[in-house]
Amino acid sequence: MSRMTSKTSILLGAFVATFAVLSLAQADESSAELDAVRQKISEMFDMIKPEDISASPVDGWYTIHSGSIVAYISADGRYLLQGDLVDLDNQVNLSENVRTDARRELMSAVTDDQTILFAPEEVKYSVSVFTDVDCTYCRRLHNQIDQYLEHGIQVRYLMYPRNGPASNAWSTAENVWCAADRQNALTMAKLDREFPTAKCDASTIQEHYLIGRDAGLSGTPAIILEDGTLIGGYVAPDQLIATLEQRVAQ
Repeated sequence: MSRMTSKTSILLGAFVATFAVLSLAQADESSAELDAVRQKISEMFDMIKPEDISASPVDGWYTIHSGSIVAYISADGRYLLQGDLVDLDNQVNLSENVRTDARRELMSAVTDDQTILFAPEEVKYSVSVFTDVDCTYCRRLHNQIDQYLEHGIQVRYLMYPRNGPASNAWSTAENVWCAADRQNALTMAKLDREFPTAKCDASTIQEHYLIGRDAGLSGTPAIILEDGTLIGGYVAPDQLIATLEQRVAQ
């Protein structure tokens, strides 16, 4: 090995070592910064856990994500920003991407037996629908349940009485859940007809309601696709199948 080559190797080795030390120092500084922000926010807001705060796509800011809450906090922990973060170059709503990912994980944890399931013989697609027995457009959607099934769309109903635990819709939802035939009971409830029910543990209605709150619902019906996309409001069977097929084709 020539003297020049040896010197080059030594310089290169020194550069790599220096770069590694600087990288570790920056990582430690960033970690300490994040820990400080996490501590400050978790002390100020009981609902926010330290793990709810992570790096954001923008330098100098961190993302706060808890349930349907998506916000941003400056690295020094002084400024809190609530609103959607949009990548204008790529025309992407980064905040909505966070919500969509969260809804996908949230709904994937809900098993079919925790819902009121309407399934076709051959399931091509599956959607979760938050419904209120008194909601006009919820009734319109359910009135067409056979058409959704004909398209191969499985409908997983979760009860979401919009006016909360003190409402008549909440009591009806509990009666539907405690019925031996929940499918028929839901249909009868949406037609304002009586149906046989019994006493049971109806805490699932509370669970459905809290899941809906975490998913960021603003009304019913609310349709959540398997990828976590939220569609607020009624969607006709033909339109819904077109949307699902388009997403698969992308």
